[in-house]
Amino acid sequence: MERKIVNPWAWQDKIGFVQANALEGPSRVLLCAGQTSVDAEGNPVHAGDFRAQTALALDNLETVLGQAGFGLGDVVRLNYYVTDIQAFFGAGDVLRERFQAAGCRPASTLLGVAALALPELMIEIEATAAA
Repeated sequence: MERKIVNPWAWQDKIGFVQANALEGPSRVLLCAGQTSVDAEGNPVHAGDFRAQTALALDNLETVLGQAGFGLGDVVRLNYYVTDIQAFFGAGDVLRERFQAAGCRPASTLLGVAALALPELMIEIEATAAA
């Protein structure tokens, strides 16, 4: 697969995402459901702790990716659904460090929402991966 990053501007580079990924010839595409801060039984974990919820949602995303033979570096699109936009920006380093280490430069969308599926949840991360 060939991936071309499309960035008409430079401002997004400081935040760690790209405007678009143009893909040619992917042999596999994985569409992941939103991942949250839940344990293996689906119980919410880290109520009230946005940073910890972000880290566990990423762990869960990596688990799903790994089960399908992908890694974070294969992610080309992320959608973030959060109940607190300011808390998201406060936890940005958690995301940046993990994505930089994996070479992940996805196109991204951030949406502030009133609530997620369970009242304790503060962030949900939806991904598309391609290889």
